[in-house]
Amino acid sequence: MPTSAIDDKEAAAIHAAREGVAVCDNRSHWGIIRVSNDDRLRFLHGQSTNDFQRLKPGEGCDTVILTSTARTIDLVTGYVLDDAVLLLVSLNRRELLMQWLDRYIFFADKVILTDVTDETTTLSLIGTQSNSIIEKLGAGTLIGQPYGNHILVDGVIFAVGSGLANPGYTLILPVAEKEKLWNQILELGAVELSDRAWDILRILQGRPAPDFELTDDYNPLEVGLWQTVSFNKGCYIGQETIARLNTYKGVKQYLWGIRLDAAAEPGTVITIGEEKVGKLTSYTETPDGHFGLGYIRSKAGGVGLKVQVGATEGEVVAVPFVSHEYP
Repeated sequence: MPTSAIDDKEAAAIHAAREGVAVCDNRSHWGIIRVSNDDRLRFLHGQSTNDFQRLKPGEGCDTVILTSTARTIDLVTGYVLDDAVLLLVSLNRRELLMQWLDRYIFFADKVILTDVTDETTTLSLIGTQSNSIIEKLGAGTLIGQPYGNHILVDGVIFAVGSGLANPGYTLILPVAEKEKLWNQILELGAVELSDRAWDILRILQGRPAPDFELTDDYNPLEVGLWQTVSFNKGCYIGQETIARLNTYKGVKQYLWGIRLDAAAEPGTVITIGEEKVGKLTSYTETPDGHFGLGYIRSKAGGVGLKVQVGATEGEVVAVPFVSHEYP
């Protein structure tokens, strides 16, 4: 995770992602699993938190793959194509997810899983000015469409959503086409965003990551991924626990941003006085100072709460990627 001071190039790229447009080659962050055959939507409907059976080709959604006790395995984006569903997954979870999903394909199920990560590239266009580049690349019909909607233009899938809270688009394309499109995007004015700068933005915005915010210790309601959960659909793995937490207001902790006075290590206990109220999960230095993500007990409070993170003082702030109630 990023900890050292950021340089001018990273600061400029982060500014572009906020105020202009930046592009990130996310091959080091995302894996792609292709789910095909006749039962693909029904299968994914039963394997994750969102409602896949309502989706039509050209639509998509975020969803969470859970354990049977509703612990988070990964935050996934699904894009429904005419003949398959592409799952954008965390790179360090793709093998686990292939094995996990394969366990639930039974003899009569018409479902085929294919890891297509190595033959694809995923680019993220991030920022308020990304519409102009999308238009020049021939995908202007996506402008103003809902999150997850996507079209195919010259072999490239253009999808609404940057992967962060910033406006933008996700582009999925064959590896062989990457260099040409990458150079074209830079020529159209996008600023290159490094992996490290992406991770700084991830933490600032509260996008949870596997091994940090997404672990066996937390469920998606605690993470703040309420928008990925359908409370009306049929049975799925982990549903009973999620329904019980929602019905009985049983969420005991929430993920928050924490503005810090100094550097802090992920894993550090968060306290108020002598009382332990949570744990820091991610930390970065930003252009505006020190910042972290952490889980705070619900009863302790929320925005504005003053906390101690090890030897460092902090203040709890909202982060835009997550929410703590059903939208």
